[in-house]
Amino acid sequence: MYAVIKTGGKQYKVTTGDVVKIEKIAGEEGNEVIFNEVLALDDVIGTPLVNGASVKAKVLKQAKDAKVIIFKKKRRQNYRRKNGHRQQITLVKITDICGK
Repeated sequence: MYAVIKTGGKQYKVTTGDVVKIEKIAGEEGNEVIFNEVLALDDVIGTPLVNGASVKAKVLKQAKDAKVIIFKKKRRQNYRRKNGHRQQITLVKITDICGK
């Protein structure tokens, strides 16, 4: 059984036992979170959400993702800008998929 959930403006296809890296959500390590925005559940596709469906997950870790380097350059203009960014992420383990 799989589900497609929406969190942080992105969609993830998950099954029970998966470890998923998502944008940061509130919660301490070890806490349970519930995703109510379920877009699809096996062969049932929501319009836009599946009624009564939810996905339970356990927060494993709050961390930072790998650094992304942003480098801008305009040739022959002596224009160079270097910047970096590390996105805050949350690692969650899917524990249960509840649906009708």
